[in-house]
Amino acid sequence: MKPAETLVEVRDSIAAIPALEWNRLAGDDPLLRHEFLHALHETGCASADAGWTPNFLVLRENGAFAGAMPLYLKSHSYGEYVFDWAWADAYQRHGLEYYPKLLSAVPFTPVTGNRMLADTLERRQLLVDAALQLARETRVSSLHCLYPTAEQADVLQDRGLTLRHGVQFHWRNEGYADFDAFLATFNHDKRKKIKQERRRVRDAGIVFEWFPGPAITDALWVFFNRCYRNTYRQHHSTPYLNLDFFRAIGSSMPENLVIIVALREGQPIAASLNVHNGTRLCGRYWGALEHHPSLHFEACYYQVIEFCIANGIATFEGGAQGEHKIARGLLPVQTHSAHWLAHPRFAAAIEEFLQRETRGVAVYLDELNERTPFKQTSTAQDPPDSP
Repeated sequence: MKPAETLVEVRDSIAAIPALEWNRLAGDDPLLRHEFLHALHETGCASADAGWTPNFLVLRENGAFAGAMPLYLKSHSYGEYVFDWAWADAYQRHGLEYYPKLLSAVPFTPVTGNRMLADTLERRQLLVDAALQLARETRVSSLHCLYPTAEQADVLQDRGLTLRHGVQFHWRNEGYADFDAFLATFNHDKRKKIKQERRRVRDAGIVFEWFPGPAITDALWVFFNRCYRNTYRQHHSTPYLNLDFFRAIGSSMPENLVIIVALREGQPIAASLNVHNGTRLCGRYWGALEHHPSLHFEACYYQVIEFCIANGIATFEGGAQGEHKIARGLLPVQTHSAHWLAHPRFAAAIEEFLQRETRGVAVYLDELNERTPFKQTSTAQDPPDSP
């Protein structure tokens, strides 16, 4: 047979890539869907003006789409959740430019997934090699790949990138019949605390409604955006996303969305937006117009877990950071990123730093796993919960 003729192209817009071909390569990950990325770009959230210049890679074999890689030229490090500000500062102090850099990631989305969208190891290797070649040709300081799967992290390491590890907190569905069955697996003290938190919300007269994507009206998107922006404002920060983005994904991929709304005296006061594919749910954004004790925990964790149980969803990923999630049944898991720096001395220094950091993360994971909220194997009987 004639060997395949391979070609890697750089596209400056995902709109230049057919949605059907991209989605075939992306599989069932809604956060990698053409519609999701296109919405980020077209609404200005992740545009060149915002410091996210698309340099997407497309791999062709004999003219057919065979692989792709989301890739951006970045002029800052906002919206990434793998922090390299200290590296940028070190470059600046030595009179060097850290920006621009190349980044493979889903903007504003600290969720593990494929980054080399291809079905064979050889094609994934070709995409990594092409990204490294582009980094060298454009003379950027570095190439970074954020939140790849463990398997893809190995590929990146084999092609010369240095791995970095982090920690997130995920919930696993063990086939619970309902939230009470889940709660029954907790030790007495942690179970009592969760019941108290939920009671505070109920006593404030707050109830919840779930709105799967097809049921989300434009008025609900307007309300959610108001909550989202208000919460950023309360934290003296600038939101990454806008109403046009929310409307766009609501129109193009409603089957992957659910909004959980908190109501008090019949009026909505808070909401959380979650993205899922039927087996994995990612808690992404939330906001509130009123402050109530434990409202955030209820809207972003307990109601989401109830939704997952009711819909047979296997995994709930609660986003970046947050040791407080352990007490609520989300357990620590290791995440990955991969990094290549053009400057040899900085590359060596950062590799040494990452080796030390990796050892620290391993110790940290061990410590976190000792703080499980669940019952230990024992014949002892839990005391009854207080009313």
